[in-house]
Amino acid sequence: MTPEKIVNLQKHPIKDINYRKNCKAKLDLKGALVMENFLTFESLDYLQSESRELHHLAYFCHQNHNAYLLKPDPDLPDEHIRNLAQSSDKGCVTHDQIPLDSPLRTLYEWSVFQSFLEALLSNKIFPYTDNLSSININYFEKGQQLGWHYDNASFAVTLMVQAPEQGGEFQYLEHLRNFEKNDQGFAKTEDVVKGRIPCKKLNMGDGSLVLFKGRNSLHRVTQVKSDHARILVTLNFNTEPGIMLSKLARMTFFGRLE
Repeated sequence: MTPEKIVNLQKHPIKDINYRKNCKAKLDLKGALVMENFLTFESLDYLQSESRELHHLAYFCHQNHNAYLLKPDPDLPDEHIRNLAQSSDKGCVTHDQIPLDSPLRTLYEWSVFQSFLEALLSNKIFPYTDNLSSININYFEKGQQLGWHYDNASFAVTLMVQAPEQGGEFQYLEHLRNFEKNDQGFAKTEDVVKGRIPCKKLNMGDGSLVLFKGRNSLHRVTQVKSDHARILVTLNFNTEPGIMLSKLARMTFFGRLE
């Protein structure tokens, strides 16, 4: 399948300079950009079938973590927001398990798509050098969720392949901490986690491309409540060449190093 048959270029002319500028302005303002119907009907149908066929390869894991994805701080109590436990569980198919002729690989490697992302992020981007981490298909089945957290990476690029029928909402609130200035925003983070400050939610239908700046924006995915799973593809890039996902992260998310 050619790139032009994968992306709905009539709705999303990602080659166009003015379109890129408009998308960048929205992303910079809100820290999130949802591009509905980014995929053509043909490519979405193909990817939904492909993800179901690959499901049996998925490695499922459960994690307890804090919102900062750091080791607990022994100088603070367990109930402090810095240490407060969150739960996450999902299944994952790794890059090396995705067929060579998959539209996911074609899109990921398409120079036009990469230059579009670079224009929005104001950064050169590079794939992971390990063979597991660049493209991942993530499965959130009934009862599974992604707990409140901040991302270690400055941005995330995702494709919604299949939205659940109930639950599985992406909730967030931007600018709660300032990682660059070492301001962890403990008070506001705790207020969101404990429901004292209302959060926002991103609605993303099947075939949406989503860009999200999660380093300073607290976010989670609520429990899926339907038998219809939430299937999300992460297209993972780095702003520097030669980066591998850490051994700990690979063992945690994929159950193997290579």
